Amino acid sequence: MSHRVVEAEWLAPEVRRLVVEAPDVVRNAGPGQFVIVRAHSQSERIPLTIAHSDRASGTLTLIIQAVGVGTRHLCALEPGQEMSDVAGPLGHQTEIGFVGHAVLVGGGVGTAVVYPQAAALKALGNKVTAIIGGRSKPYVILEKELGAVCDAVLPCTDDGSHGFKGFVTVRLKQLIDETETPVRLVICAGPVPMMSAVAEVTRSLKIHTIASLNPVMVDGTGMCGGCRVQIGGKMLFACVDGPEFDAHQVDFKELSERQKTYRKQEKTSTDRHACKIGIGK
Repeated sequence: MSHRVVEAEWLAPEVRRLVVEAPDVVRNAGPGQFVIVRAHSQSERIPLTIAHSDRASGTLTLIIQAVGVGTRHLCALEPGQEMSDVAGPLGHQTEIGFVGHAVLVGGGVGTAVVYPQAAALKALGNKVTAIIGGRSKPYVILEKELGAVCDAVLPCTDDGSHGFKGFVTVRLKQLIDETETPVRLVICAGPVPMMSAVAEVTRSLKIHTIASLNPVMVDGTGMCGGCRVQIGGKMLFACVDGPEFDAHQVDFKELSERQKTYRKQEKTSTDRHACKIGIGK
């Protein structure tokens, strides 16, 4: 079954938003889950968070960063074209409940992960604050969308071109220290160093913290073992046991090393296909 692209737009340099028809997936999808997609029948399998699902239209929204060959093929798709495969929903849904004050921390395209969680938490009456970051203003995504479901959105940029100048972790610590409503839950998604740093901010404060992990993944069913992660000293699979885990139990150092496993092969593939892939920015 092919999946037609309904909408496509660039949100930031090298970051593409696609709305895709996938009624069978959307029917059972929830916050925190993901799909594995292919642009074409011979393309690489790419795991992507479900940034939004619309049961009425049978569509799901994907936020894709053009990094390697597979993601560039996806980003090259235009409305009316079809995506070969959309398999899912995969992984566990986020455990959503009333906690009082929840903070969602998104770095780069990780912001797409926390968006549906923010909406679900707010729907249950929580106070919800989103802290989102990027290198500069053009790289901060979904600020408007989060603003529609959160009590506050706090953008951060490395160069100070938009919002707070500095890392999201510094802004998180400030918020925790200053807020009149104690933070009871932090959910983070983004680069591994960022999630590790978030965990260190909240560890001593004993604030429950969840990290949405993004290890190397192939099949999404626990068969390949590529997405194995150390959680509290136990080996688990992000695809079937996660992708969300207690951030204070994650071995981020090992995860970071695993993320580098195929860097050489990825560069070779990108260089080989560079002249064949033409996409806009």
